[in-house]
Amino acid sequence: MIDVEIKAKCENHDFIRSTLQGKGAYFKGVDYQTDVYFQTTNGRLKLRKGNIEGALVYYERENIKGIKPSNFSLYNSKEPEILETILRSSLGVLVEVVKQREMYYIDNVKFNIDIVEGLGKFIEIEAMTENPDDIENLTKVVENYLKEFNISEEDIQSLSYSDLLLNKKSRE
Repeated sequence: MIDVEIKAKCENHDFIRSTLQGKGAYFKGVDYQTDVYFQTTNGRLKLRKGNIEGALVYYERENIKGIKPSNFSLYNSKEPEILETILRSSLGVLVEVVKQREMYYIDNVKFNIDIVEGLGKFIEIEAMTENPDDIENLTKVVENYLKEFNISEEDIQSLSYSDLLLNKKSRE
């Protein structure tokens, strides 16, 4: 799968929520997630543990500011605890990200309204496809939502939550 995504600081979750509801977005629910990032030599490997979403995810994405594509693979495990034990022992943990996530969908676009422990409030917009030729159109879709949500350029993040937390810990 390929997604085109953006992450931004966002204090006005109520505005995002009401805009999405006004557009008839499907509300999947509120998930309490812990993403365990493992040490790797290539890409990123995380085990997402949540009450709605849970999977082992490998992805590659550049740390650039703005809308960025990423390639990813998912593995859903019926026994994530065993998988976590094996990965913790063999690879070691890089960082853990704990968050509350509200999930909304409009067609192939997912909106995550996040509150991340140690970092604050964010919005993520992800447009997904299996066709690399769709990237340009998906980028335009995400850009339009940024405008609708009044997201400013300075709020757009270049780093993942894991990188933001690692940077914060290194400054402490």
